[in-house]
Amino acid sequence: MAALCAIGLMSGTSMDGIDIAFVRTDGENRIVAGPSMFVPYDAAFRRRIEAALETAKAIVRREDRPGDLAELETEISLRHARAVEAFLKSEEGHWGRPDVIGFHGQTVLHRPATGVTVQLGDGALLARETGIPVVYDMRANDMAHGGQGAPLVPAYHAALARSLPKPFAGKFPVVFINIGGISNVTYVPAQGAPVAFDTGPGNTLIDQWVSREGGVPFDAGGAIASEGGVVSDVVGRYLENPFFEKSGPKSLDRNDFTLDLARGLELSDGARTLAAVSAEAILKSAEHVPEKPKLWIVCGGGRKNPHIVGDLRSGAERVGAQVIVAEDAGLDGDATEAEAWAYLAVRSLKGLPLTFPTTTGCREPVSGGVLAEPQKS
Repeated sequence: MAALCAIGLMSGTSMDGIDIAFVRTDGENRIVAGPSMFVPYDAAFRRRIEAALETAKAIVRREDRPGDLAELETEISLRHARAVEAFLKSEEGHWGRPDVIGFHGQTVLHRPATGVTVQLGDGALLARETGIPVVYDMRANDMAHGGQGAPLVPAYHAALARSLPKPFAGKFPVVFINIGGISNVTYVPAQGAPVAFDTGPGNTLIDQWVSREGGVPFDAGGAIASEGGVVSDVVGRYLENPFFEKSGPKSLDRNDFTLDLARGLELSDGARTLAAVSAEAILKSAEHVPEKPKLWIVCGGGRKNPHIVGDLRSGAERVGAQVIVAEDAGLDGDATEAEAWAYLAVRSLKGLPLTFPTTTGCREPVSGGVLAEPQKS
């Protein structure tokens, strides 16, 4: 199959909006990343999604939609359709009409222990609304084959790692860090399959903390944390969680870590301490990879928190490793996950593996995704 033009759509655990990105790729080693856009959710809609996380706890089967989840799924799908339309009409949309859309949807429940993962998103509705084929529901087949259903981005990270520019080319092992609501890492060796797993809370605890204690949705630029200090015993108690002792593959739900251990902290101390938790959890992941990483590349919204990145750099330097942000390597750290979903959509069309035993714990490399074709008039 020749290279296809794909759009990736990602709405992550931060629940702040929709990332859109163009990629031209053959689903293997040919990757040309194109323009991207972010379409934010309004505060009221974000609160609806937050409420849905509670409603979703009642889900037993993947197809269950208790309460208003069915209505919310339709609304999410329509918002994604409008976002695609706006993107294609914008200057960023000059690449032309895509061959396929990779649609993540909004995760409201992820329980790998019981084989249930739910991403709200109606791929057939999105295909009808946009007139473009849509690949969606990319986690389910992995779980059906014994996998955790996450993370899915490693296939894309591995391809990026092998095309890094100088002076970073060849600095294996490379570890890509994605810091969204939950952080995950992809370890890419010089030879062989990537190793990947969730590392712990990324931005989610910080966001919850400043929302609850300060009435703001997130700590922009780490400004709140800059007024505080790290409370080391709180960091230590978070890191005592048995999750950190497990080797990968492993994955987390947004609700697996709470603010209970931060109770009683002052606003800025809490924000700074939780940033340290995020960084230390990532650094701790080096205990579960085959070789000591030489290069860490930070992607996702968390790379904009100078405290997380600063703590990562300090920790990595102590063991002779280097930490850079995506832009240092010519990548777009905001668009990486959306780009990955475009890349995965093309891999799905070709029947190529999306996940591997070393990334999700599936029994064998497996493809995935459901293709929804637009209805012809």
